[in-house]
Parts: sequence; structure tokens; C-alpha cells
Amino acid sequence: MSNDNNAPAAAPVSNFIRHIIEADLAAGRHAGVTWGGKPGPAAAHAGAPADPAKIRTRFPPEPNGYLHIGHAKSICLNFGLARDYGGACHLRFDDTNPEKEEQEYVDAIVDAVRWLGFDWGRDEYFASDYFDFMYEAAQSLIRSGHAYVDSQSAEEMRANRGTLTEPGKDSPCRGRSVDENLDLFRRMEAGEFADGAHVLRAKIDMASPNINLRDPALYRIKHATHHRAGDKWNVYPMYTFAHPIEDALERITHSICTLEFEDQRPFYDWLLERLAEDGLLARPLPQQIEFARLNLSYVVLSKRKLIQLVQERHVDGWDDPRLPTLVGARRRGYTPEGFRAFAERIGVSKADSWIDYGVLEECMRDDLNARAERRIAVLDPLKLVIDNYPEGQEEECLAPNHPQQPELGKRAVPFSRELWIEREDFAEIPPKGYFRLFPGNSVRLRYGFVVKCTGCEKDPAGHVTAVHCEYFPDSKSGTPGADAYKVKGNIHWVSAKHAYRAEVRLYDRLFKAPNPGAGGRDYLEDLNPDSKTLITACLEPALKEARPEARFQFERHGYFVADRVDSKTGAPVFNRTVTLKDSWGKVEK
Repeated sequence: MSNDNNAPAAAPVSNFIRHIIEADLAAGRHAGVTWGGKPGPAAAHAGAPADPAKIRTRFPPEPNGYLHIGHAKSICLNFGLARDYGGACHLRFDDTNPEKEEQEYVDAIVDAVRWLGFDWGRDEYFASDYFDFMYEAAQSLIRSGHAYVDSQSAEEMRANRGTLTEPGKDSPCRGRSVDENLDLFRRMEAGEFADGAHVLRAKIDMASPNINLRDPALYRIKHATHHRAGDKWNVYPMYTFAHPIEDALERITHSICTLEFEDQRPFYDWLLERLAEDGLLARPLPQQIEFARLNLSYVVLSKRKLIQLVQERHVDGWDDPRLPTLVGARRRGYTPEGFRAFAERIGVSKADSWIDYGVLEECMRDDLNARAERRIAVLDPLKLVIDNYPEGQEEECLAPNHPQQPELGKRAVPFSRELWIEREDFAEIPPKGYFRLFPGNSVRLRYGFVVKCTGCEKDPAGHVTAVHCEYFPDSKSGTPGADAYKVKGNIHWVSAKHAYRAEVRLYDRLFKAPNPGAGGRDYLEDLNPDSKTLITACLEPALKEARPEARFQFERHGYFVADRVDSKTGAPVFNRTVTLKDSWGKVEK
């Protein structure tokens, strides 16, 4: 294999793409297809060292934005198939639009794919690696009568393209001679013309029922600096022209993409066949296979909408934990393992369907439940005073780091006379079925003592400011005789003297509607005003030393992560990743 996929493989679930690959392997369709590094014309591959990968896939992002959750499905699929069938997956940047592409996006994409757990080895490529070859391929198409330079305006071309029910009209430039087309195209590349003056088009069929075959554009003039090629080029290939060529030059066996490219497949095949006939590409040619893209409730994945959310400051940047970007998901505390489990659970099909966001959250819970150590946090602190506990005395209570993993051991949690408890754990007049603190009732302080509530203090407005209780000295958890105390309530706490006060960010879904913008309304109207809440919480002191991206379960509250950007040594800030159970139905109400 030419690259390693480090992510461990779960038992693969069969799907129609796997059936195609297995049939191709059984038939030896790609036997003898080799690859030897940076590509050039097919003839140049003859002496290259062979890489005996059985299949070869690719993940081909455009470096003009940040990857999102939908891309995670494609990444897991392409790299996972290569891994499972002993092949290789390329990371390739389709950098054909210099006006929108930046190195920042390249770096972010590389980081995101690696974070998901995949490695492409030496197989990292760019469309711009092949610009010289593409320029020659375009001239070959002109020479064989399969391309021409069109000088119509964009408006004229749009008007003459036709509709889904009416055929298009031939351009008046369609009959230009080979020599005239070559001359014009070379002058386009030389920089003689302004942007939009001419376009190189394929010569196929303006009456085709598939509108994508009505002489699609291959090259356009762009006087722009490319982030890798600089100012070398004045013409740039269209994505639909470049992408098939990249696949063929890299000897991709299965070019897997989402359903919106299904109508483009006839042009994909037409182009590769023409260039193979001209001797520029080797057979077998890549096979394009389409699958249904990810449609996830409560999010928007449109690049235009994501840009608007960032630019209009509805969120705090591309890595805002509420955004469906992978950099945002990472900052929120989502795990690569959770994403891979999600991709496996939702599967691959040809049919468009909607996946409830709760499925993704459940995958994250399942993963975090196994890996996150437990800690105590009080998010809405209320003072609890143990009146009969000696002033100035301190001791330690032992709490397991993970209840299902005893090998992780226990940690010491300091205990003192004054504690912080959750405000909701006290009720002066308890509702029916309430087993926590109220005057006269006893509860166990988790990992500590049993206490009996004796009353409370209030401010002039009648708000409870402190709760008072007495403890039973022989009731400490883990000591002989402690089990004799039978109580129904069990609440968590933090020593007031030792607590670490920290900023905690309670993140929720960015949108309050399952399908933002449905029914023609502005999707911004569906923003959830409670998607981010900042609080100051009281945490057990062990959390003060949490490193960025350390994940924990705050008992009773959910899973939290030390923010990877704002956390400092000895002063972490925590983000809520996901609650312990799906509470969204209650939130909506």
C-alpha cells in the first residue's frame, strides 16, 4: 500500500459500493494498474516503481472553505474502502479557482482529515500539479474536433443553452476551424484577452436531453494569482474538466462522489474516452459511483450559508463549537471515533434521506462513555453548610475515575464544612417524588456522608442563599457501617474551600427547527437563541490541571472538553460536548 489508514476498522457493513468493488476485484478489472508518484502523461508511467494497490480512491476537497460533518462521511467512506480492500486513498485538492482558494484552507483540511484518523502517506496531490497536462489535453481535444473557443457573452451562452424541455442552440462560433481555435486558445493563455472574452467549450450535442452535455465549458480566462502556481496561468480549467483528468492520471479505480454529480457522469465518461482515444490516458479508466449525501437535521451544510453565519457574526468563527464544521466539532469535544461510528451506522445508499442529529449525538455519547473519566462539577452553585462538622477540618473522599473501568483507579476529592451543591437539589417545599434536600429529609453526599437538612437562609427578596444540614460521622461511603444508612437521594457536591471556579460554555444546537429555512422562510429565523450559555461553575480541584482537549463526564450533567483554544495551563475553560441523554424534545417545548 502506498499509504496507511491508521483508523482501526470496525466490521464493515455491506453496501452497493462494496458490491461493485468486490465484483471488479473478482473480474480483475484493475489488475496491473500501477502508480508511481507524481503523475504526468500516461506514457511517463511505464518506468515508474509500481504500487500494487488493489483499488485506489480519493478524497478531493476544494480548498475554498472548511470541511464539515458531511465531508466526514465521504472521508470515512473513501479512506475506509481503501483500507478494507488493501488499497490506497489519495488526498487531492481541486484548486482550479484561484479567486477563492487559500493555503489556510489547505492546512485546515489536512489537519481535519488527520484528526479523523486517516493518513494518505505520499499520496497528496493538487489539481495544479496537472495544469500543464490539462492545457495540452485541451489542445488535443481542439485538434480532434472535440473542443472550440466560444466568444459569446455569458448571457448569450446562458440564453442559448436551452431548458430541461427545450434543446439548446449551436453557438455561432462552433464552426471555427481547428487552427483558429488553437490560435485563440493559446492567445487566451498568453493573457491577450480580458476575463470573460472567450471560453473553451467541449463540442458534444446542444440538443442533448442531459443539459450537462450541451457543450460544457472546459477553460475560462482568469487573471488571478493562484495560491500555488502564482501568476503562471491566465486560463484555468473548469472543475468538471479537471476532476476526471486528475482521477485518470492518478489511476483512481473508483471515483466516489455524491448524487448531485450523477448527471455529470456522462460528461466525465465522454471526456476520459476522448483523451484515451487521443492516447493521452491509459485504460482502464476510472469509474464514477454516486451515493446519497448526508442530510442532517438541525444544521445547514451549504457553504454559502456557513460563510454567511461566520461573516455576519451569528457564530464566533469557523471553529465555533455550534457550527457543523469539523474544526468546530473538534473544539466542541466530538471525537474522531464517534464520527467513524456515525458513518458506519448511517451507511451508504443511493436514496436521499434525512438523519436526525440525535443519531450523531448518540454516537458521541457511546464513544465518550467508554473513554471519558468522571469528574464532579456544580453548574448552578448553592452553598451547603454542615453545622456539626468541625470548623477548619478537612478530609478526603475517594471517587472512581470510571465506574466501568476499575483499572483506572480512584481519586481523592477534598471534603470540608462548606460545600457547593446544585441549586435544583434543594426545595423548601418539595414536589411529589422529590428525594433530594428539603427540611427534615436526609440524602447521601455522593462518595461522602449522609446529611439531614435542617433549614435554609434567604435574602430580603426571599431567595435561598444557603442550606443548612447536619452530618452523620459514621456514614462515610466505603467505611464500615455506612451501608446502614438507607436514603433515597444521592447528590453531588464540591468543597467550597477547594473548588476551582471556571468558565463553562453550555452549547446546544444552533438551530431550533429540524430543517432550517423550510417553507421558504429565512433560515436565520430558525437560529436557536439558547444555543450558547456562559456560566461560572464550581469544579472539583482535579479539573484545574486539565489539558486542552481533555474530555470528561461531569457527573449528572454530560460530557465536557477543555477548550483547545482558550484553555491555559492551570486555567482550563470547558465546553459542553453533549448531554447524558437526548433532552432536545424538552428543549423544543
